[in-house]
Amino acid sequence: MTAEVLAVCVVHAELEVPGRVGRTAIDKRPVSGRVEVRELGLTGDHVADTKHHGGVHQAVYAYAEADARRWGAELGRDLPAGWFGENLRINGLAVSDAVLGARWAIGDTLLEVSAPRVPCAVFQHWSGEEHWVKRFALRSDTGAYLRVLTAGSIGAGDEVRVVHVPEHGITVRDVFLGADLELLHRLREVEPSISDDIRMQLDRHERRHANAARAAAQRTEAMS
Repeated sequence: MTAEVLAVCVVHAELEVPGRVGRTAIDKRPVSGRVEVRELGLTGDHVADTKHHGGVHQAVYAYAEADARRWGAELGRDLPAGWFGENLRINGLAVSDAVLGARWAIGDTLLEVSAPRVPCAVFQHWSGEEHWVKRFALRSDTGAYLRVLTAGSIGAGDEVRVVHVPEHGITVRDVFLGADLELLHRLREVEPSISDDIRMQLDRHERRHANAARAAAQRTEAMS
């Protein structure tokens, strides 16, 4: 199957949300025609919480149509393009299993897979679903953030061509779950393009593994 962009989405309106963030630009909806893509994202799109979102490593967010349909069936509701806060709804590509550092040619742009999406309280509020962040995290169909290597334009119907896949094979899902410490250590060594945010995620995973190992050792010692 040829992968393609089903919809290109930008901010429809900022919304007020409870908590310290206050406002969100998660409400993204499809637009017609071609949309310019620059270093910090799509023309007409923006983030409200610049402390935790946006920047060159989170310039464009992609989500897979197959994952959206699976969630829609489970929740019993339609989840149209943009519902996940994504800029690109993509068909025919396992976005959450894309290799970190993989490069996608779309239209005349070149994008690089840079990070998983980490669900937050704003996403919880937007969804209106109980325990949504936990459910989303457990499924780990996170979608992928993309860095813009070559600016250009993207439109619905554009083919998504995977033109480069790093040999390390470490995926967006692998980074999000952080289950394999050997993979995490290898990623630091072989993928120089990883962002500071990714390095922080790896640090958190490593601390979690270390804490779990200490707790297991303490239980073993207590039983001996």
